[in-house]
Amino acid sequence: MNGNVPSPTGSDDQAEQRVRLGLRLKSTREYLGLSQQQVSELSGIVRSAVSDIERGMRRVEVMELQKLARLYRLPASYFLDEEEAADAGEHALAGLPRTGRPLSEGDRIEVAKFIQYLHARRQAEEEDGVLRPSLGPEGGA
Repeated sequence: MNGNVPSPTGSDDQAEQRVRLGLRLKSTREYLGLSQQQVSELSGIVRSAVSDIERGMRRVEVMELQKLARLYRLPASYFLDEEEAADAGEHALAGLPRTGRPLSEGDRIEVAKFIQYLHARRQAEEEDGVLRPSLGPEGGA
């Protein structure tokens, strides 16, 4: 086999991982308002491959995942997280110290305000007993 087409003898766990990864990539692309064609043009990955990856029908090569993560401005670890409720923000924040670029004072203030907002929203959701979809790749806008 060429490594890109799922093997009929492949494990269900591997197929499940491909589907989870594909759905996360698709939801992020859609959240960003990009078409598969635009992703293809911006990443250099052929459109049919983008489609197959998003449907879990094709393995993602390491270099492809790096290109997509860079395009979507999220760490590759977010897409590989096995938790259903993986939070893109947590992965992005975890990688922040490694960016090598210090945030400006204004940026730090904005990040702090946003964190406060997220905490307040989560607390309100818990008090209501209703978890609303969050802004971001997993929850839609």
